[in-house]
Amino acid sequence: MRKFFLITIMFMSIFISTNAQHKRKVKSSSYNVLLKKLLKTKVPEISVDSLEKMVDDVVLLDARETDEYNVSHLAKAKLVGYNNFNIDSLNVKDKDTPIVVYCSVGYRSGKIAEKLIEKGYTNVQNLYGGIFEWKNEGNNVVDKNGITNDVHPYSKSWGIWLKKGNKVYKK
Repeated sequence: MRKFFLITIMFMSIFISTNAQHKRKVKSSSYNVLLKKLLKTKVPEISVDSLEKMVDDVVLLDARETDEYNVSHLAKAKLVGYNNFNIDSLNVKDKDTPIVVYCSVGYRSGKIAEKLIEKGYTNVQNLYGGIFEWKNEGNNVVDKNGITNDVHPYSKSWGIWLKKGNKVYKK
């Protein structure tokens, strides 16, 4: 009976661990904990893995500021900013177009995505973990000259979550 109990406990813990890892959308446990506390919007989230598979089929919007975008951004991303975001400047006519918004970690992009949804856009997602997780997973970012290893980490305190790439605060 005791052996059955121990085996049952072992299988339950494996199931719970596997299930928890499946729900985690970033590889770092501590980064995931931070993001779960930080990102409180009701905007659907997309993982880096999922975006990689469909990146050519979505409109990418960068919700960071110009100095961050100029250091690097995802290829084909349009800078929309955060502080001076103007929804009227979007050239997305079909409100059912798949849109993915990102920033450094997902906070600012979540707020911009909420505004898009409020204006009737129906297929908007926030990149969970932002450009940091994109780069941490080994994906390319670009600047005006092409592929770069540079990433603007917003600030030194937020930069701890960027594990790959060169941290460039000003360019």
